[in-house]
Amino acid sequence: MNEIEALLSRTLNENFIRAVISNPRTKEGILKIKVRPVEIRGKRLFQCESFTKTQVFHENLEGEEAVERIDNAMGGFRQMQLSSGNMDYTILISKKGKVTIQERKAEGRKAGRIDVSHNRSKRYILQEGTPVPFLQELGVMTQEGRIVRKKFDKFRQINRFLEFIEDILPHLDKKREVTILDFGCGKSYLTFAMYYYLHELKSYDIRIIGLDLKKEVIRHCNGLAEKYGYEKLKFLVGDIADYEGVSEVDMVVTLHACDTATDYALAKAVGWNARVILSVPCCQHELNKQIENEVLAPIMKYGILKERFAALVTDGLRAEYLESEGYHVQVLEFIDMEHTPKNILLRAVKPQCLSSAKMVKPQAVRNEDWQEENRQRKLDEIAECETFLKAEPMLGKLLDGIGNHPA
Repeated sequence: MNEIEALLSRTLNENFIRAVISNPRTKEGILKIKVRPVEIRGKRLFQCESFTKTQVFHENLEGEEAVERIDNAMGGFRQMQLSSGNMDYTILISKKGKVTIQERKAEGRKAGRIDVSHNRSKRYILQEGTPVPFLQELGVMTQEGRIVRKKFDKFRQINRFLEFIEDILPHLDKKREVTILDFGCGKSYLTFAMYYYLHELKSYDIRIIGLDLKKEVIRHCNGLAEKYGYEKLKFLVGDIADYEGVSEVDMVVTLHACDTATDYALAKAVGWNARVILSVPCCQHELNKQIENEVLAPIMKYGILKERFAALVTDGLRAEYLESEGYHVQVLEFIDMEHTPKNILLRAVKPQCLSSAKMVKPQAVRNEDWQEENRQRKLDEIAECETFLKAEPMLGKLLDGIGNHPA
């Protein structure tokens, strides 16, 4: 048994807290791995969260499986930080493969079984026990700050969404008003959460506009915004495709907009040159009716398989179209698959960084010739895929219509 495997076998137990594997030997493939304990259906497991440039993968493993998985993964990395009980460990691997393990006692932390239940409050940005007015009004939280048992999945979803917002904070300018559009806001759990988090907790000067077709829902949401003094949170009745109320937008959010409504929202975001796009697509019917391919015919004859395949192709092409427009795109898991199969979130960020009040593009995208060449290559790849599947997705047509793609 090697040194790393021995350490993992000793520490991946009921006292294990976390591990972060970083500093990869190559810039391709898995770039970071986070490990944490979880309890699923009464069974203690270790969740490995693996990050590539564009995706995140999750594996829930038992003890011996986790030891083997992490030990094998370390062959591609130079460093791991591990905490278990009252001890912290730093594992370093040199270019020649020499392993150095440093350990130290964590001051003020006592050894003991770690709470791995999904409902533990310390994981959340909005914590149980701290009353949040809009959560109380929406029936998620009691007046004492306790989470209503039947609403805990909604509470977890809200916090998961805020984690995505937290990740993109460097792309939102804190020195001026930031405009956010939420298409298809519905009952607006997440819209209120965005405003509360960004304005109340993070002190951003933000203006959020929620758009939905349901008049009663919009009336109710405006009443709540007024009740809580959220002066720059407004809700409007309107259709995604026709909305022209703003000329510039910093962030566009579209959650569960049905079928091609998502495409209209994404096209609007691109047209506004939004710095951040967060999209959870829903009901991807369009390509399910279009896809036709002799090679895939043996498996496409099964309706449920074709439906799921079409949904993945739809979101994959959406991600590629956004990449062709200069966005860095990640396809992420929004909430656990056990709660809903519609759990994909597209997070697209313009490769810009804040430098004083002016947005400055990094060196990698300053070469316009390179950028146009890269964009055309991406469009060629998309066209080849669409030809293979005989698919014509709405987003491509919409982007052509606003002049973002060459004819």
